[in-house]
Order: sequence, then structure tokens, then C-alpha cells
Amino acid sequence: MDSGLSEDPVALKILIAGGFGVGKTTLVGAISEIKPLRTEEVLSDIGVGVDDLDGVEGKTTTTVAMDFGRITIREGLVVYLFGTPGQERFWFMWDELSYGALGAVVIADTRRLTDCFPSIDYFEQRGTPFVVAVNCFDGAATHSVEDVRIALDLDDDVPVLLCDVRRRASAKEVMISLVEHSLRTLTAPGAR
Repeated sequence: MDSGLSEDPVALKILIAGGFGVGKTTLVGAISEIKPLRTEEVLSDIGVGVDDLDGVEGKTTTTVAMDFGRITIREGLVVYLFGTPGQERFWFMWDELSYGALGAVVIADTRRLTDCFPSIDYFEQRGTPFVVAVNCFDGAATHSVEDVRIALDLDDDVPVLLCDVRRRASAKEVMISLVEHSLRTLTAPGAR
């Protein structure tokens, strides 16, 4: 029997963060049900000497504002994905993008692991639940989840997953892990 009450739609916001060239745009594109909105621009002379291309020499574009994608879970429940820019000169966007976020995925590249420290620090300082998704690039050295956890000095409760951001199924596992972690974190006694 219909009670006459309509269920308000629910929208969840998830951030996709990490260093320059780590796979944020690729992850959003792999899992979004819509053609993602991308604010990519060709790398320019402005970035010479500023953008570190070690390990990503073939990269020709960069996100200057955000990537945006959407996943419909069911009628009335939608997840919005916001990929953050990876370069420090665009970090001013992060506060706006993170407002109201359920949590974040920090993508790590083991070839440039230190590049994800600013993202981890950002979410830790704000109490935003996050998971670390180690992007298993072709040809990149593989490391155990525990080795990555130790290298990043992460708390035991922060999920660390191996993934391939190009694969929808892998990206889906990362999203599920983040939502589960966020729910545990936000409903724990003493949670914000």
C-alpha cells in the first residue's frame, strides 16, 4: 500500500584523489554510467619545471578543475564522482570539491608513492574517510598491501586495495570498499 509519502532522492559524493598522472581520470571514466565531464587541458610551457613527469613521461594532458561522473545505484540513490586535480597549483579546488563528500579514494602509484601523501594528509586532517587504491600499472613493480600500508604510514583501519583503474569491476570493488569504510567510520562511537 502506498503511504502517499515520497522517498527523497539521495545523492552521495565521492572524491577521487592522488598525485599527477596516477589514474584519477581513468577511474572515473571506467565506472561512470555517463560520459564523464573532464576538464583536461594539454600540458603547456607553464608546467615545465613545475610538473614532475618522472614515471609518466607519455602524459600529454592534465585535469585543471575536476572530472565528474555518475553511478545510479537504484532509483533515488545516485553516487557522484569528483576527480580532483593532481597538481599542487590546482589544489585550491579541493576544498570546494570535498564539501559534503562521503569519503575519498586516494589512488597510489608505487612508482611515485610519495605523490599520494598530500591527498592522505588532506583527508586525515579533515577527518574524511578514505581508502587507498594501489593502481597496478602495466610494468610497475607490485608490492603487498601491507608493504604499501607501512610505506604510507597508514592506520590499520584504512583499507588498502590493489586495483586496475581501467577495469570497471576493479573500480567497483574500490567504491564498495570506500562506502563500507565510510559507514563504519561515520557510525563508530565518537564519530563526528
